[in-house]
Amino acid sequence: MPHIIDWPHAPPHRLTERGTYFVTASTYLKAHHFRSPRRLEVVQRGLLAVAKEYGWSLEAWAIFSNHYHFIAKSPADPASLQTMLKVLHVKLAGWVNKLDKTPGRNVWHNFRETQLTHPTSYFARLNYTHANAVHHGLVQAAKDYPWCSAAWFEQTTSAAMAKSIQRFKTDKVKVEDDYDVDQDW
Repeated sequence: MPHIIDWPHAPPHRLTERGTYFVTASTYLKAHHFRSPRRLEVVQRGLLAVAKEYGWSLEAWAIFSNHYHFIAKSPADPASLQTMLKVLHVKLAGWVNKLDKTPGRNVWHNFRETQLTHPTSYFARLNYTHANAVHHGLVQAAKDYPWCSAAWFEQTTSAAMAKSIQRFKTDKVKVEDDYDVDQDW
């Protein structure tokens, strides 16, 4: 196997094994291009649609005005994540640029992914993603933030499982999440 040299200006994408991945994507310069309920709803619908189209099974997501996180099980070819996110980002950028009358503006930056191979890491990130709006101070209870999976998760899983996931500590989860979110969503 040839030696791979990472490009120093972007995260390496090692999408070679089928599995469960934690993904974070951000807007260019962390700009708040999706600041409004309508815009957040469009991002959420877009993410859900492309994930289904590309065979990624979403397990958790949290969407904000300048970034999003999700956890999903890959299809047979996990490298499809790059194409899936490119399709999502191109469509969203075109839509928001048309709305803002800013053709050609750079909207999205890049994404980072981590394959989750240990149950403890998986459950901690699941809790982290569901509760990310609480982490950012947007709501007191994660289920009250409309653009995340917390309410859906509570409705589709047992109460015992939901409580169990909520007990996993997230303070040691290493996630680049230094985003200044819009408090007014």
